[in-house]
Order: sequence, then C-alpha cells, then structure tokens
Amino acid sequence: MRFPTLFVSHGGGPWPWMRDTWHGAYDRLAAALRGLPEEIGAHPRAVLMISAHWEAEEFTVQSNPAPGMIYDYGGFPAHTYSIRYPAPGSPELARRVQALLGTSGIRSAEDPQRGFDHGMYAPMAVAYPEADMPTVQLSLRRGLDPEQHLALGRALAPLRDEGVLIIGSGLSYHNLRAFGPAGGPASAAFDRWLDTSLAETGAARSAALTAWQSAPSARQAHPREEHLLPLMVAVGAAEHEAAVRDYHEDDFFGALSVSNWRFGEPAR
Repeated sequence: MRFPTLFVSHGGGPWPWMRDTWHGAYDRLAAALRGLPEEIGAHPRAVLMISAHWEAEEFTVQSNPAPGMIYDYGGFPAHTYSIRYPAPGSPELARRVQALLGTSGIRSAEDPQRGFDHGMYAPMAVAYPEADMPTVQLSLRRGLDPEQHLALGRALAPLRDEGVLIIGSGLSYHNLRAFGPAGGPASAAFDRWLDTSLAETGAARSAALTAWQSAPSARQAHPREEHLLPLMVAVGAAEHEAAVRDYHEDDFFGALSVSNWRFGEPAR
C-alpha cells in the first residue's frame, strides 16, 4: 500500500478555533481538509508534516514523544493561546527519517524539545480532529533552496510504502501585505502557473519548480518562499506521479486564488 503525498494551504493562525469569526472565509478550505481522510484512501499509521513555520540550519526532525504547542502568531483572541492539539509524536518515525536522509547523503539533526506549530495543528485539527494520529514535523532548511527540498522529498519517498502520509503545509499564495483584493491578480496568475506546471511529471515538473521565480507574479505571490517550499518536498516524494488539484477557490478572503494538491493515487 502506497500513500499519496499532499500539499495543503494551512490558512491563517488558529483559524479552526475561531469559527464564529470566519464569515465563510474558510468554509471551502475546511471542507477540503475534512475530506482528506477519505481522499487518501486508507488510514496512515503516522503523518510526517513539513511546515512553512519551521526553518533550521540543517533539516531537523522533531523527536519529542509528546510535543507541546507553539503559538507562533499574534493578534488573535486570548483563547487561541491556550488551545491544545494533543497528537502524539513518534521518536521511531523521527529515527527512520534521519536514517533515510543519511542514506541519501543529506545531513540532518533532531530536536527533542520542539512542539507543534500552527502549520501542523491548524490543518490537522480539521482533517483529524481526534488528535490521535502520531505526527512528526520536519523543518525546512535555511536558504530555502528548491532543489534541496525536492531532494529531501526524494529521500523520504520510501515512507509512503511504510504507512506514512507526507504532508507539505504552506500556502499557495502568501503575501500578507496584499492579502485581499490587492493580491487577486498576482495570486490568480501564479496559481494558474502552478496548476499547469504541476500537471507535468518527472524531470519537467521538478525543473519548473526549481525555476519558480520566473513564473508570472512569482515574487508578488511569495515575497519570501517559505510557504511554497513544503510543496517541493511533497512533489519530490512523488516525482513521477500525477497531481490532482483537490481544492481550489478564486475568492479566498474575497479575491485570492489558493489551491491544494495531491500527488499519487489514493492508498488502497
């Protein structure tokens, strides 16, 4: 049984705990995330999450068996700084990740203290509200080199045959200075480019992603690319498999085009 890989747009801060203030902005994203367990086709034994909200000098894996919470956002209601998503960690999976990276010649480190950031628990609280799925986070590498993150995904690919669901968690559009009508044209242009580029497979798709800065409105969509790099990992781990855009809307927060993708067939 081989699991697909996913790239999800994780939304802003602790939005799943702010339903009274959504005003419908997250309804379609929430519906897509709720549908993920059925879409992936089988119940994974664990999740490996690559979040846009963790960067380190080397790829670093979370080895805490009971990770705490990191409230890595500001300006939200008081209750969102005491929320809990008590999923267990998995030191066993952390060790396996490091072994795979070592076999591929990729240096890595572990962090036994690291907690969960909102790039993990915001989407997971919607997709797996029971919080019983063992989950391990893996950092991005500072420098944000797309080729290194594609290579990371390739190294992690064997996990897909070991019951592990690999999720890249970011946003397909992430320009907080133009998060609304001002960002509509740039987000639409970049989203169209992404969808066309991801329709390729293999070397052509990876080459397009490596050169993402030449895409239409690339730097308007991602002034800094940390929210795009988790996509590279998901693609690298399923480099020769087809992409399915399983969520898209072009009026997110009134104007923005955002999307999620699945790479590979559902596990059966």
